[in-house]
Amino acid sequence: MRPAPLPDAAVLPDVLAPGLSVVFCGTQAGAASARRSAYYAGPGNKFWSVLHAIGLTPRRLAPAEFREVLRYGIGLTDVAKHSSGPDSALRLANVDAAGLHARIAAHRPRVLAFNGKRAAQAILGFGPLDYGPQSRPVAEAAVFVLPSTSGAAAGFWSPEPWKEMAAAVGGCP
Repeated sequence: MRPAPLPDAAVLPDVLAPGLSVVFCGTQAGAASARRSAYYAGPGNKFWSVLHAIGLTPRRLAPAEFREVLRYGIGLTDVAKHSSGPDSALRLANVDAAGLHARIAAHRPRVLAFNGKRAAQAILGFGPLDYGPQSRPVAEAAVFVLPSTSGAAAGFWSPEPWKEMAAAVGGCP
């Protein structure tokens, strides 16, 4: 059995570098991702297959290969770095909006793409949001809100906003 993370330790590390094409921002690590210490590791999550299908990676990466995304100009983070569980269990007290803004400002990606409306609402506000590009940047990064790749959100799935975002990013290098 793995020890629980220390209160000040992130559940999953950020995967960030200066000048990335896109940073994907989730809500918080899901239970399977926290257990496996890997982004988007739940059995029903289609994140890795979608990245490949829309041309951002040349092959489908496995969750354990999450650090490899940097090779393709992609970064990963969450709005809540110190908690885990389903999006519906996100507590606003765990959201670190200032921390996300600081990380995005420091690394200056072209695009910040929220993987699901819940993550976007935690940062952009809880008003109605449409999928696709948003009118307000975050720390100079263009913002896209994408349908969640979580299996729990399958009823809201549409690949079109993901394809639109990939076109804006320009595909894998």
